[in-house]
Amino acid sequence: MNPGMNSPDPQRLRGGTLYFDCASGIAGDMTVGALVDLGVPEAVIREALEALPLRGYRVEFARVMRGGLAGTKFRVHIDAAAEHALEAAPAHAHAGHEHQDHHEHEGHAHHGAAHPDHDPHGPGASAAHHHGYGVGGHAEDSGHRHTHYGAIRQMLLAAPLGAGVRARALAMFDRLAEVEARLHGVSVEEVAFHEVGAVDSIVDVVGAAAALDWLRPARVVARRVPLGRGFIQTAHGRLPVPAPATLELLRGVPVEEGGIDGELTTPTGAAVLAATVGQYGSLPPLTVAGVGWGAGDRDLPGRPNLLRVVAGAPEVQDAGEAGGYLVIEANIDDMQPELLPPLLEALLAAGARDAWFVPVLMKKGRPGYVVAAVVEEAQRQAVEQALLTESTTIGLRRHAVARTMLPRHIIEVDTEFGRIPIKVAGEAERWLNAAPEFEACRRIAAERGVPLKRVYAAATAAFWRQQVIE
Repeated sequence: MNPGMNSPDPQRLRGGTLYFDCASGIAGDMTVGALVDLGVPEAVIREALEALPLRGYRVEFARVMRGGLAGTKFRVHIDAAAEHALEAAPAHAHAGHEHQDHHEHEGHAHHGAAHPDHDPHGPGASAAHHHGYGVGGHAEDSGHRHTHYGAIRQMLLAAPLGAGVRARALAMFDRLAEVEARLHGVSVEEVAFHEVGAVDSIVDVVGAAAALDWLRPARVVARRVPLGRGFIQTAHGRLPVPAPATLELLRGVPVEEGGIDGELTTPTGAAVLAATVGQYGSLPPLTVAGVGWGAGDRDLPGRPNLLRVVAGAPEVQDAGEAGGYLVIEANIDDMQPELLPPLLEALLAAGARDAWFVPVLMKKGRPGYVVAAVVEEAQRQAVEQALLTESTTIGLRRHAVARTMLPRHIIEVDTEFGRIPIKVAGEAERWLNAAPEFEACRRIAAERGVPLKRVYAAATAAFWRQQVIE
């Protein structure tokens, strides 16, 4: 039974909107706790973890209080022998050994001395730094066993996970490893975890992926992300907060300091956001179906150390109501064709979800265009201003529209030309559409000196071949 206070109808939770209200930051364990508290069955997490070839640990969901509010705490207890789990575990080893509170919290600060392999903010504080995630062979890492990310990735590919769980876990881990590789100047495969940290991180990432795949939201939104401030002790020495990997993962994302000494958002939490969230802003209009609270390790001054996740169905709204979708359009017959592409770019930059031109024959037989853009109400004024500023029209019209959307995900595939992201739509058991990211294909084609059509075709074939194998 979930430790949450309510048991909402699962069908109301699934396939709608998720809102990550990370006012106190976000970490991997907080994410798993919040989603289970929301209503994801604990069995979903446990079954995904049992599919992994790991041993020497057990997981626990506990009801705790933070700042006067109750939430779910996700803990991973790791046995000392888990240092060899990734090498020695049989193909289907199940979790089951206990270690006293090795993984109490991922991501918030307290003052005190650090264990060489642990973060002073609490064990589990960062997949990338506080468990010694970094480049194997550093002097400070001598004497500790490491597992390189290449081995972890192969384990996730080989494990009998659901296709959606695997895709989400790889999307999180790949982003984390690519950022660390860039920061440390090595290949992705050379990025290494201390053995204990690897187990801890895999459990958090796969647990979060399993919960999200069970919910399969059509849309994920998050608030501005607080990062924290100060310094943390890591496997690479004393580093400023936010950790370098956290900032890299949140490029293009609205962030803030958060007014708290210590790390509020960890690299693992940032990886969850980077791989999952499609939009940042305030809570969108929806009918609330459930609320989950995921607890951090200890109390924070002035706020509850909790991640809140809200699930609900988006409301269908009329034009002019906040959050509704609109089509804004205008007829143009007196504009130089060379100015049309910059107009389209300006509409998209102003926040349009999509924009296009349609050639038409206007009054007096003059050729012209209808320029149109789909926008949310929140971006309406900015898009209208862009249309009036960048075009020759002196007026425009708008009307409300409703949208039906397939769930969308990004899945990366390995090809002879390198790893390429694929945008897929539908559900893991029945993908309906799949298209390689065009700009990624174009960049790789230019780097390799091969025709773009070959890279695009190779990525498409690799994706569908992978589905057949699975």
